[in-house]
Amino acid sequence: MAKIDDFAPFPVKDQLPGVEYCVSSSPNWPEGIVQGFQHYIVMLGTTVIIPSILVPLMGGGDVQKAEVINTVLFVSGINTLLQSLFGSRLPVVIGASYAYVIPALYITFSYRFTYYLHPHLRFEETMRAIQGALIIASICHMVMGFFGLWRILVRFLTPLSAAPLVILTGVGLVVLAFPQLARCVEIGLPALIILIILSQYLPHLFKCKRSICEQFAVLFTIAIVWAYAEILTAAGAYDKRPDSTQLSCRTDRSGLISASPWVKVPYPLQWGRPSFHGSDAFAMIAASYVAIVETTGTLIAASRFGSATHIPPSVLSRGIGWQGIGVLLDGLFGTATGSTALVENAGLLGLTKVGSRRVVQISAGFMIFFSIFGKFGAVLASIPLPIFAALYCVLFAYVASAGLGLLQFCNVNSFRTKFILGFSIFIGLSVAQYFTEYLFISGRGPVHTRTSAFNVIMQVIFSSAATVGIMAAFLLDCTHSYGHDSVRRDSGRHWWEKFRVYYTDTRTEEFYALPYNLNRFFPSF
Repeated sequence: MAKIDDFAPFPVKDQLPGVEYCVSSSPNWPEGIVQGFQHYIVMLGTTVIIPSILVPLMGGGDVQKAEVINTVLFVSGINTLLQSLFGSRLPVVIGASYAYVIPALYITFSYRFTYYLHPHLRFEETMRAIQGALIIASICHMVMGFFGLWRILVRFLTPLSAAPLVILTGVGLVVLAFPQLARCVEIGLPALIILIILSQYLPHLFKCKRSICEQFAVLFTIAIVWAYAEILTAAGAYDKRPDSTQLSCRTDRSGLISASPWVKVPYPLQWGRPSFHGSDAFAMIAASYVAIVETTGTLIAASRFGSATHIPPSVLSRGIGWQGIGVLLDGLFGTATGSTALVENAGLLGLTKVGSRRVVQISAGFMIFFSIFGKFGAVLASIPLPIFAALYCVLFAYVASAGLGLLQFCNVNSFRTKFILGFSIFIGLSVAQYFTEYLFISGRGPVHTRTSAFNVIMQVIFSSAATVGIMAAFLLDCTHSYGHDSVRRDSGRHWWEKFRVYYTDTRTEEFYALPYNLNRFFPSF
């Protein structure tokens, strides 16, 4: 006969159970180093993809592409250390953001650069313009964070409005997953299958408490499929295939190994003095706003996977401020794009159940090392991109699941909850898909006024599913049935009220306190 307790609902958990290492705990050094290397490998996909898109269009060749990739790696390592030490203190990797690609393309295709006939000169002039726009955007970014403007806004976030944000932060990048995997399905699909088997099935078959396969499934998957891709390439499987297939499948087509220097340290203003243009800056500021929104979703997911309590608004705002410093470094060093908290690395926290801050700091060391010793880093950066796409199918899904987990704080039987949740997710995906498809089909966005900068701003904002989704969810949650007694409990606001002020919950200090007793000089409210 079944017990009555068998039918009781699962209790609500402020902190995610089942995590091997939380934010403030650390594995032993050998395991931590391997885990850090795994985070470095995962962030390589985005690090390579964005410069590979932008640099050729800017007029650069393989040498410039390799230099930009190394610069992105170097600055990402610095930004990751700053974020984990002085920012949000969460185990997030700060890297290149797709939100800045559209403004960078807008600057690249500007008429004022068509007069430069020499490709290298055009590349440098375009890079300087992007740098200037990033520097101005970073100022707005830092103002939002350090002056507490973002803290004021996120204090109104409830689990109900935050759930679509986190879900869409993962799901909104779906175009980078299976569609990219399908560019070379013979290596992408085996990578996806192997990753699922290693991380989800083998640990249960062996029935061990901590499975090596589960902890290092990403490394094993990459090693196996990369070797398989090398065999296919050496055997001539792609010799007579179209160029697009060869570029995606072959392991010798990246051009990075021969183009990368043995040793070179990236430095500020290496491309020359930044140039400033008003319309460029406004486009980058819009991208900066999108990056803030998407970083907020990633930080909330990372706090869950790191088994920390909900991140207080003041700490979240502090993290956004330090991200603004990261964008400033992007502009000074010349990365061609701004920074954000990488979604794939937040998903890796969930896959490995290792949410340690130290592991991410170790990964930052790998980023800086391989950016300086370019030949060694180029070997790993030449991994075929469909392999990374296979990883994204799992890692992005973990972040989306973190958003679904926030629904435990809400009354999911409320029709108000159902409407806000369903509508914000649907409209976020639908609007972003419309703006993206319109751009690819017609070559311009659906908003086409005489002011090109305004058109780009609208395109940047509404191409982000997370940004559209949170705007809809936030507006509806703050206005729909406002004043009804049940709204506060249905939206889960009462669960997060104790985290609205830094010192209200005693556990906050354990996860978010600044090192070296710096909270005395930089208090959180």
